[in-house]
Amino acid sequence: MNVKQLPWWATALVVFAAFPLVVTNPFWTTIAIFALIYMSCATSWNMFSGYSGYVSLGSAIFYGCGAYTMALGSIHWHIPGGAEQFWLVPLSGLVAMVIAVPLGAVALRVRRHTFVVITIAFFFVFQLAAINANFTGGPAGLSLALIPWQGNSFNTPFYYVGLAILVFAVILSALVRRSRFGLQLLAIRDDEDRALGLGVKVKAVKLTGYTLSAFTVGMCGALYAMFIGQIYPQFVFDPVFDVTVALMAFLGGFGTLLGPLLGGLILESSQQYLTVTYSNGSLYLILFGALFLVVVLFMPQGIVVKVKEMWAKHQLNKTPQLEGSTLAGSQKV
Repeated sequence: MNVKQLPWWATALVVFAAFPLVVTNPFWTTIAIFALIYMSCATSWNMFSGYSGYVSLGSAIFYGCGAYTMALGSIHWHIPGGAEQFWLVPLSGLVAMVIAVPLGAVALRVRRHTFVVITIAFFFVFQLAAINANFTGGPAGLSLALIPWQGNSFNTPFYYVGLAILVFAVILSALVRRSRFGLQLLAIRDDEDRALGLGVKVKAVKLTGYTLSAFTVGMCGALYAMFIGQIYPQFVFDPVFDVTVALMAFLGGFGTLLGPLLGGLILESSQQYLTVTYSNGSLYLILFGALFLVVVLFMPQGIVVKVKEMWAKHQLNKTPQLEGSTLAGSQKV
């Protein structure tokens, strides 16, 4: 994100902020809330995995922990359903960060391919623990206090909290990318051994990035729990979540700022629409599989990078024509 792009980002923010004021149908605002949640998660995931090259398939750990922090906090602190519960959203993010520290300290001791396997193993440990533990409610899950909001405006507070989380995630990702810390992450992605030789504290940088990415995902899990009103371990600790978030980043553009936003908007909106319209919770998996094949075969670097390359090629093809026409005009004169 640079100064020239600020008007475009500001315009996009205005459009998103005006959406629930223009579109009041709960069908569409519900889809929009889920899209905001996944756009935030994909952006946060990309802030670590996209910049460092360490692909994590365990982000559902932080999503689930954020959801259970919201549920358990609401129940044990007797917080009534409503706006007061929103104060637990940042707390859920902090809890996710605390959990990410020991997990990252262990998982990041190895290199990239082994790191993926360890994050998957950690995920299944947390999923099984949530299913079998008493304080999580086991397979029956937990129910939050009913929210007394009524009518078409019920979704509006959730939408704006989701938008605030998304804005935070984008700004944080942009600041990280333009900072010295972000350059160190990119150096690790390009050549970790060389970065270590140049004096980069590789372990500390990776752990910091991994921990930061957990904060937004934890907040999104809390918002999801509050919005749904009831959580089950198999849904908040869902392996499909990890694959989906990673696919969103790869679809839009792995390691870019705009890519995860675009991928999250396209995939999650499509998934929610297909699920509600056709009453088939697995139909979107066919779409995801088809899109994954398209990305791998035709856009391995993502939509954003592909469009930039096509635009640069178009501009390059125009340049000789302009020079030729200018030369012909000068000869006539």
